[in-house]
Amino acid sequence: MSDAAGRARPGDRRFFATSGPKTLAEIAACVGATLPEGADGARRFEGVAPLDAAMPETVSFLDNKRYAESLGATRAGAVILRPDLAASVPEGAVALAVEQPYPAWAHLCRLFHPEPEAQPGVHPSAVIDPEAIVDPTAEIGPLAVIGAGAEIGPGCIIAAHAVIGAGVRLGRDCRIGAHASVSHAVIGDRVTLHPGARIGQAGFGFAITGQGFVPVPQLGRVIVEDDADIGANTTIDRGSAQDTVIGRGTRIDNLVQIAHNVRVGAHGVIVAQAGIAGSTTLGKQVILAAQAGLLGHLKVGDGAKIGAQAGVMNDVEPGAEVVGSPAQPVRAFFREVATLRRLARRGKPSGTGGRDDG
Repeated sequence: MSDAAGRARPGDRRFFATSGPKTLAEIAACVGATLPEGADGARRFEGVAPLDAAMPETVSFLDNKRYAESLGATRAGAVILRPDLAASVPEGAVALAVEQPYPAWAHLCRLFHPEPEAQPGVHPSAVIDPEAIVDPTAEIGPLAVIGAGAEIGPGCIIAAHAVIGAGVRLGRDCRIGAHASVSHAVIGDRVTLHPGARIGQAGFGFAITGQGFVPVPQLGRVIVEDDADIGANTTIDRGSAQDTVIGRGTRIDNLVQIAHNVRVGAHGVIVAQAGIAGSTTLGKQVILAAQAGLLGHLKVGDGAKIGAQAGVMNDVEPGAEVVGSPAQPVRAFFREVATLRRLARRGKPSGTGGRDDG
């Protein structure tokens, strides 16, 4: 999809399911906005688009005043934005004023582009053990493998080449991406595993002796609670003697490593290439930025924020914000940076005839 100037618009029909058109009244109800006086609730819209690519038949949004200039130039037929910006919409556009435009935009995008529903059935090339239980409303893709005693809940989609190991249980409406593998795990409802995710493999556990390493059997499971979303090529090890737990609603990015016995609280965010060593516990709504690394057996309190590339070696208090390696409170870190910069500026540049101590 593109506009007359060739600018891309979201929702290419080759890749995304499309539902529409929708009336302005339906759109306002979806985002929780009240139609302005005189607005035509029966006016029809075809989809969504960013401000600079929107057309009169599309809806756009603005959540940051820095882009107010784009608002003035947009051709969108309607714009979701905060009430204090409603008067700035150009003539011909309808202002849909809400307190939180970005979540409203998310709801609207899903209205026009809903997630595809399962197409019930089993592909002829899939391999399903006779002892597996597959709900008849589930979709099992090409070359997928379902092990003995596994349970696949209603509305699940198991994509091509995915492997669901023996005894694994999936709740309702799960989405298991291509080439993902799940073993030794109990998965809740509406969980998404993106392509290549690895759930339930043995943790990195061994005893060290004078003669070498003795593997420690990994006898726990992985518990993934409802509405979690786990990124592509992320790995979550099963517990050693306890369970590894991923809390309800947690969002885990691509390429994350979570070791055995880790417990992630509800609604956490873990960004790409972060790593959490064994037996560490994260509270609710913890945020780990990209490439953060946490030692094992730590406790991170509710609402804590760990900066990018931080090396966390000690417990983190609830609500704390830490950065750096070793990680420390944000203010302390930047005080040290400022001090080092001042010291560097005081230094004198080397002369051309200085002594070489190398």
